[in-house]
Amino acid sequence: GIETDLDLGHYYRYTHAPLSRASTATSGQVYDTVIKQERRGDYLGKTVQVIPHITEEIKKRIVHCGDQADAEVVLIEIGGTVGDIESLPFLEAIRQFRYERPNDCLNLHLTYVPYLKAAGEVKTKPTQHSVQTLRSIGIIPDMILCRSEAALALPLKKKISLFCNVPTDCVFDAVDVETSIYEVPLKMQAQGIDNQICAKLGIEKRPADLSEWKKIIEKIKKPIGSVTIGIVGKYLQHHDAYKSVFEALNHGAVAEGYALNLKTIESDKITSEKCLEGCDGFLIPGGFGERGWEGKILAARYCRENKIPFFGICLGLQVLIVEFARNVLGLPDANSTEIESDTSAPVISLLNEQEDVEGLGGTMRLGAYPCLLKEGSKVHKAYGTTTISERHRHRYEINNKYKKLAEEKGVTFSGMLEDGNLCEIAEIDDHPWMIGVQFHPEFKSRPVEPHPLFHQFITAAIHEKNS
Repeated sequence: GIETDLDLGHYYRYTHAPLSRASTATSGQVYDTVIKQERRGDYLGKTVQVIPHITEEIKKRIVHCGDQADAEVVLIEIGGTVGDIESLPFLEAIRQFRYERPNDCLNLHLTYVPYLKAAGEVKTKPTQHSVQTLRSIGIIPDMILCRSEAALALPLKKKISLFCNVPTDCVFDAVDVETSIYEVPLKMQAQGIDNQICAKLGIEKRPADLSEWKKIIEKIKKPIGSVTIGIVGKYLQHHDAYKSVFEALNHGAVAEGYALNLKTIESDKITSEKCLEGCDGFLIPGGFGERGWEGKILAARYCRENKIPFFGICLGLQVLIVEFARNVLGLPDANSTEIESDTSAPVISLLNEQEDVEGLGGTMRLGAYPCLLKEGSKVHKAYGTTTISERHRHRYEINNKYKKLAEEKGVTFSGMLEDGNLCEIAEIDDHPWMIGVQFHPEFKSRPVEPHPLFHQFITAAIHEKNS
């Protein structure tokens, strides 16, 4: 497992391509690898330079990404803006790659075409200068994709074509969509971008079946109802912090033909149950630290006592267990050792292998792990199988010392690590739908294939609304 930029999540949701740590490369990773190779003596005492050593490592990573996935096409996004000093080694690597493999490369340049409302005109000058800068680096774009508020008229495309030395039929616009970003593939196909890509890469043109994608857009545009989900978190001022969670909830709602209304609730501002009214279901996503902890506990208790659908992810599972321990198991001092290191009832504690480790990001339990589901449980019905694999990012787990007591009082640990030592999923028995998971299911949800847990959660919330 590895932590990546959230843009990679968008590529997964659109393509369902098999992603791994090979699918991302940062400057830090590249430089670290080259420095280690130099220390190991791989360069035989040569002076290590950006060109060729850094650029060679970047090219190796591009090739490895395609090889490990056995891919026919590798899509490479170079982040930043042309001219940024940070991206220059990557752009140079792309220039070399194109020189070495002229028939296997296509350069698509994304530019911004601003619309000046006061003047009522579109300006192509930023695009012209951007392409000019790119050409000065040695990269000539094959296609230009223009981000704009409105579709570009043919005369504007011809102007861009003339000044940027790109055929008019290779100038495309990426217009702001009104309903959903999932409309973008349909907009691109309507302009024939797929045919141009196939022609330039020498790929056989095959009819693209986007019928399922079109059905999704129809459901988004014409919902049969709406469902309101409360997100109880602490990083809500940063919308991207929970981007994958928001998207996965939306996938579940669209699958049922419903529009999703998100109500964001700052956990450190929850003072009473009144703050939680008006939602058909609640989700507590992952997080760290003490701030807002008690507000999340209050939200979990509100859902349990009022039989409102509740979905806890990572920290959300731990909140579910602590609340249950305090108010059902008779352990009023129950807590997580992350929040209270000397608690007398540590129902949540560090993984054994993490107890002597300091720091956070580099010491997580990261990546996909197998999980065995209990037959007849809600999660078993959702997945339709007894063995699953989900992705993790955490250090704390349910303390097995309290497992038997919790089971006696009404908790079903319906998902266990393959060796049976770690509890991965907990369900409250006498509740319509109150489930917590230690992993992050949001990372595996797609518009055409919503994650089964998010789908089941939304279905439960819709039932709560209609009842």
